[in-house]
Amino acid sequence: FLQFQLLEQKTQTSLGFLLLDNMTPVLNYFRQGQGQPLLIIHGLFGSSRNWQGLSKQFAAHFDVITLDLRNHGDSFHDDQMDYPTMASDVIELFDQLQITSAHVLGHSMGGKVAMSLAHAFPDRINKLVVADIAPVSYRHDYADILSPILALDLASLTSRKQADQALATSIPDTGIRLFLLQNLVFEQGQARWKLNWPVLQRCMPLITGFVDITHWHIPHPGLFIRGGASDYVSDNSWQLIQQHFAAAELATLEQAGHWLHAEQPQAFLARVMDFLQQ
Repeated sequence: FLQFQLLEQKTQTSLGFLLLDNMTPVLNYFRQGQGQPLLIIHGLFGSSRNWQGLSKQFAAHFDVITLDLRNHGDSFHDDQMDYPTMASDVIELFDQLQITSAHVLGHSMGGKVAMSLAHAFPDRINKLVVADIAPVSYRHDYADILSPILALDLASLTSRKQADQALATSIPDTGIRLFLLQNLVFEQGQARWKLNWPVLQRCMPLITGFVDITHWHIPHPGLFIRGGASDYVSDNSWQLIQQHFAAAELATLEQAGHWLHAEQPQAFLARVMDFLQQ
C-alpha cells in the first residue's frame, strides 16, 4: 500500500479547477484517455493522486476523470461535508465538462458518494463500482488520527520528515503517517494542510454515517468489490446491498485489506475491467 501511494507522482494529460458563472467553485480534477467517461472518486483523507497509476491503465479504454472531493486534495474548502452535498459537487463537475452520464467507481467514502449519485441522479450514472464500503454507518471516528494532526504545530515545521517524526508516537503505523503526510505541503517555507481537518473532524459523524436507504431501489448494474481481509463489507451488509441494488454483484479480493486497489492493483483492475466491459 505504502509503495503504491508513494509512486503516485506522475503528471496527467489534463487537469482543471473551474468556477461556475456565479463563482461557485467546482472540484479539481484530472482527465485522460478517450471513450466512455469513467469517474473515479477517492476515499477519506485521500485525493485523485492516489489513483494515478490505475487511472492511467483505465485510460487505455475510457475517458477517465479522477477528482478531489471538497476539503480534499486541490479542491475548495467548505464548512459543509455530507453525501448529498458531495454528490451535487460531482454533478456540477459533470455539467461543466458536458458529461451526460458516466460509469462511476468510488472507494470507501468515495463509494458512498457514488451510491448517493446513483440514487439522487440515476440518469447520470451508467455502471456503478463500489470498492470496500457498504451503505451503512460505521463506528470509526478517527480520533486517533484527528487529535494528533490537529495538535501539530505547523508554524514549527520545515519538512515532512520533521512532521513525520512529530507524529510517530501518536500514529505509529508508518504507512498511514506517510499517506496522511502526502496532504502536507510547504509554500514559501510555511506548512499547510490540503485537507480541511477541522471540518472533517466536525463532520465525521456524517462521513462515517450514511443516509437512510429504506426506500432506495437502484437498478444500475453494480459491482461491490471488497477485500477479503477487510471488515467493511460484512455478509449482513451484502444482504442489505442486494435488497436495494437490484443488479448488484459481489466480488472479493482474497488477502486484500481496505485499500484493495493499492494492495492488489492488477487484480482489482482486471475485475473492474471485466465488469465495465461486459
